[in-house]
Amino acid sequence: MNARVDTIISEMDKRLGANSGLGGTLKFDFGEAGSIFIDGTSEPNAVISGDGKTADCTITLSLETFERLISRQLDPTSAFMQGKLRIAGDMGLAMKLSPILQRAQG
Repeated sequence: MNARVDTIISEMDKRLGANSGLGGTLKFDFGEAGSIFIDGTSEPNAVISGDGKTADCTITLSLETFERLISRQLDPTSAFMQGKLRIAGDMGLAMKLSPILQRAQG
């Protein structure tokens, strides 16, 4: 796993706290760089490596695109429309992406 992904997992876990508001599981898949799994059903919620895990919603994107989303240089809707991210599974969870990214950014 990529060291940048490990850092993101640690920071997201701290900033999302006990309740992310997801009510489901979400996975950010960065391809070979690794993945992040947010378990919004556990108490407290958990942010861990997503390698080998399946989620209610999987968002596939590059690590660079994710970092641009976190830093608010790129809007999630624009990224989707430009084909910079793909969504599989529960679209309702994907719609909760923007607040999650804002909380992750701090």
